[in-house]
Amino acid sequence: MIQRRKVIIGTLGVAAAATTAGCSAHASASSGNTVWTDPVADTEAASAAPTAAAVQLTVTPADKASGVALTKPITVAAQSGTLQSVTVTAGKTKIDGSIQSDGTWQSTDDLAYDKSYKVVVKAADGSGVATEQTSTFSTVKPKGIARITFQANAMNALHNGGTYGAGQPVIIAFSKAVDKEVAEKAIDITTSPSVEGKFYWVNNSTVHWRPAKYWTGGTTVKVSVKVLGANLGKGIYGEKNASANFKIGRQLVALADTRTHQTKVYIDGKLVRTMKSSMGMGGTTKGANGQEINFWTAGGPHVVLSKERTHSMSSSSYGVTDPNNPYYYGAETIEYCTRISYSGEFLHAAPWNHALGMANKSHGCVNLSVADAKWVYENFMVGDVVDVKNSPRTLQIWNGLGDWTVSYDKYGR
Repeated sequence: MIQRRKVIIGTLGVAAAATTAGCSAHASASSGNTVWTDPVADTEAASAAPTAAAVQLTVTPADKASGVALTKPITVAAQSGTLQSVTVTAGKTKIDGSIQSDGTWQSTDDLAYDKSYKVVVKAADGSGVATEQTSTFSTVKPKGIARITFQANAMNALHNGGTYGAGQPVIIAFSKAVDKEVAEKAIDITTSPSVEGKFYWVNNSTVHWRPAKYWTGGTTVKVSVKVLGANLGKGIYGEKNASANFKIGRQLVALADTRTHQTKVYIDGKLVRTMKSSMGMGGTTKGANGQEINFWTAGGPHVVLSKERTHSMSSSSYGVTDPNNPYYYGAETIEYCTRISYSGEFLHAAPWNHALGMANKSHGCVNLSVADAKWVYENFMVGDVVDVKNSPRTLQIWNGLGDWTVSYDKYGR
């Protein structure tokens, strides 16, 4: 609907005066004689003057458009005129915008899914003729909405702006299954210093990203996921854009050797502590559900997942519930526990283990003295690396953050 309103300035008053008088006269400056002029001729000359072109408005999205994506802003342009105001509303919600350098108007607020919007534009041409135009459009209606969270691991959310260890991968979790290729294109990861990396999908909704080598101490990592308005597959759209950042602290790598029964801790390449250890005794048994349970400490790089001042441990937690099973043990409260796998491997205090530094006697954890376990608890952080050497079995990539157990050339899909 276009409405016009004329604003007459100056010329209307002059024309009316001439019509009332019927004629006009003025004195000649040289002779003093009165010279009469033809009012009809004057009127015809005035009417022959060119008129301003009517303003033409272009609104994008077009009137009555439906299924409009959220990826582009609303734009309004005026040809042969100037925009005076643009109002965009969806019920009581107003969308803000601003005039651009080229004279067009562009929205600055994000649109919402499955909403009807009303756009009211007011403009005027060079002669003061006002134009008002109203249009409507509706946005896309998703089949589902995928929310985004950033994780330190499956047990803990990533603390935005936090500091993590050199083995911490970037982890992005979508609340619904998504198209992996589309999702990867929406993810932007920048690091300082700059490094290349690869994606690894744990499942159809959670993706990891890691560089070829452990992070260098002091590296900053920024993650941006732009999914607002993006179809992530099968009608699933991203709820909103999201971002996070974290920093790598000093580079700490601990080497726990099942043969030497020692755990050596290196910070930025320098050996800072050697600890007597006792690791998994080996052997297997059947769990309550018939599953095979292995008592070797899994080999390969582990990543610290969490720390607990005390933790209740029992064989029932991993499936050995029969008191007659030689691997059975009841609940015990253990001190200074630093978790390195989802299946229950920890570095922890084991004052009952008198084989520290001499033999492997644990059920799969890295047993330490109380003093050493306390030092680990106080000095290790989430994301630090604990690389178990010379074990006959390997940590599975899904059991904690086993990302580093896979060579870089084979990492990802």
